[in-house]
Amino acid sequence: MIVDSHCHLDFPPFEGERDAIIARAKEAGVKTMLTISTEVKHFSRIKAIAEHDADIWCSVGTHPLHANEEPDLPIETYVELSQHPKCIAIGEAGLDFFYDRVAPDRADIVFRKQIAVARITGLPLVIHSRSADDAMISTLEDEMVKGAFKAVLHCFSSGRQLAEAGVALGFYVSFSGILTYKKSEELREIAASVPLEHLLVETDAPYLAPQSRRGKRNEPAYVTETHATLATVKGVSVEELSRHTTDNFFRLFSKARRPLQDQSAA
Repeated sequence: MIVDSHCHLDFPPFEGERDAIIARAKEAGVKTMLTISTEVKHFSRIKAIAEHDADIWCSVGTHPLHANEEPDLPIETYVELSQHPKCIAIGEAGLDFFYDRVAPDRADIVFRKQIAVARITGLPLVIHSRSADDAMISTLEDEMVKGAFKAVLHCFSSGRQLAEAGVALGFYVSFSGILTYKKSEELREIAASVPLEHLLVETDAPYLAPQSRRGKRNEPAYVTETHATLATVKGVSVEELSRHTTDNFFRLFSKARRPLQDQSAA
């Protein structure tokens, strides 16, 4: 069993084909998927997808590139929506300085607000970080002093320092199809240094298809290629890695339930 710990099943590229995409994932051994919120205003459609399948879960949150659209949402709104039984995480939230679309001070406010939500609810925070390593480390360390919270550094493609800081804080590190790209030698070296107990895999579908399908639409079934690459990087079998990444997922996202056929492994 493999878990796709981060995908976007509500995004337009999946319209009209969502059921088939989910079926292909399950046939490939991807038995559980977490579909991620990028705008709270669309939570109803995200939760509807999760409600449709016992093994699909969702989050609620505001992506850093949408901080301008949802700057004033009160903490109480996030908390209330997160109480839905299929909502198991907060985010994705974070900092993105690659695109000059949101003022850093506004992005910081919205990010810290969602950290507070993660702390209040006990749900893990799904962190997006791009071209913001130093600011991200500073923010995470500062917020952890205020009170502990759980988190995952999703779609990790940053530097070694952020990975090490995340692990030191007890966070998980999730790798996407980027790990399989020919020029990702440095990223594979970072992945090799992350303890097995802190690893997750994801697609970030419909984006970032792995090397064999690069440039095409990504989907949850393709996380198996990233998973195989990560197993090679870590020097373990696919079966051993799947045990770790699956256990890690359900340990971090403890509100989620394992598929019925896998509960004996819990």
